[in-house]
Amino acid sequence: MKSAAELTAEYLETGTLEGLPNGHFIDGAFSRPGHNRSMESFDPGSAKAFASFTAGTEADVDDAVSSARKAFETSWRDVLPVERARILLRASQLILENIDRLAIVECVDSGKPLNEAMGDVRGAARTFEYYAGACDKLQGDSFPLGPDYLGYSIHEPVGVTAHIIPWNFPISTAARGFAPALAAGCAVVAKPAEQTPFTALMLAEVLSQAGLPDGLCNVLTGTGQEVGAPLTRHTGVDHITFTGSVLTGSSVMKTAADDITRVVLELGGKSPVVVMKDCDQDKAVAGVLGAIYEHAGQICSAGSRMIIDKAIHDDFLEELVAKTKALSLGHGLRDPNVGPVNSAQHLDKINGFLDRAKARGLNIVAGGNVTVDPETGAGWFFEPTIVDGVDQADELAQEEVFGPVLTVQVADDADHAVALANDCQYGLVAGIFTRDFSAAHQMARQIDAGQIYINEYFAGGIEVPFGGNKKSGFGREKGIEGLKSYCKTKSVAAKIS
Repeated sequence: MKSAAELTAEYLETGTLEGLPNGHFIDGAFSRPGHNRSMESFDPGSAKAFASFTAGTEADVDDAVSSARKAFETSWRDVLPVERARILLRASQLILENIDRLAIVECVDSGKPLNEAMGDVRGAARTFEYYAGACDKLQGDSFPLGPDYLGYSIHEPVGVTAHIIPWNFPISTAARGFAPALAAGCAVVAKPAEQTPFTALMLAEVLSQAGLPDGLCNVLTGTGQEVGAPLTRHTGVDHITFTGSVLTGSSVMKTAADDITRVVLELGGKSPVVVMKDCDQDKAVAGVLGAIYEHAGQICSAGSRMIIDKAIHDDFLEELVAKTKALSLGHGLRDPNVGPVNSAQHLDKINGFLDRAKARGLNIVAGGNVTVDPETGAGWFFEPTIVDGVDQADELAQEEVFGPVLTVQVADDADHAVALANDCQYGLVAGIFTRDFSAAHQMARQIDAGQIYINEYFAGGIEVPFGGNKKSGFGREKGIEGLKSYCKTKSVAAKIS
């Protein structure tokens, strides 16, 4: 098994990696459909194609759903929970055994720095470990109906689950959907984003190697129109987990309504980071930097709005700007502070926001321009950017840029900060930096978001439920709440006297 250094050298020498998945993963094996259609996958750090993959069709979706349905009904839902747990735990171990290869592929396919990709793979392993431990603890309740009755509930698997996986966190999002669905006794049919197809396919293979019966984890590649849409409208699907844009999520929800298919939607965000005047400034600066510039800001929960107390605005911003300008850019395999954005189209979108901001005369105090890898002169990069003094009604305060762009807003006091934080169509997460723990928890109650971080952005892990309010979606992933998303509760009441 090659190390990360050996794989990096291989890629830099050849421009590709040997042994990448070839075809869909259906019914426990890779297979290329007869139509033999393919697409190219691009390395954002070089803006060059490095591999091809199968461009699926609606017929391929039918095959995958049929395989999942058969496997669910004939084997998996009646497997003992402890046996499901052993398979998921073995998958966790195999992910760690293959961490170098998985991380290198994730890095090249998504563009993110290698250290971040390594963290994502470790997180995927932890996700399977966590839900392995939950398989035999998914217990119902008993109801106090009196001496003449027995009342209880049980959690049953919902059935065949569809998973639409985004391009920004391919292996992380796949794992946080696959693991609880399989732990609950469901079958999986997944479609990764066409920009980042490979690690979801590799994860399905790992699960097969761990002993998962054939047909229980199927992965199809291709476009949203030709694979994603047919999957979400398929009558053989019982549940849809979608992560992506508000526009597409709305379409998925409308499609699901036709067959009353259950959905969990994790959509966009414009998450505030509230910095109060009594904060630990060094920790808050580091927290703000990580919140917006990890994966070049291409995170639904990125802290893209800094709301700062006016009393410390000038000193704080001066330090933040200096550290932002010192961040290194480069290809993910060189593990820079900030990597590329995912595609030329997305780079144009980010640049459009800044072009309009410049035309409006906004105060851009750092960055604001398209750039390239300083070592090679190639790739899709945008400078780490800070825009100061942004009005609440401005699109930079209201719309999701999904890039390395931080909007700065000034608050008069805590109440004003909360009002600014809540004046937005999104409600995914929020961060708070203050030494006043009582005030922090009061603010956490007042801010309308699905998850609140206090004094550390991105705090928590797989144990903590994650999901949004307002146009950030509904339903929860991660934690026991995420497991229950793949269950249907049945109540039983019996007269026993």
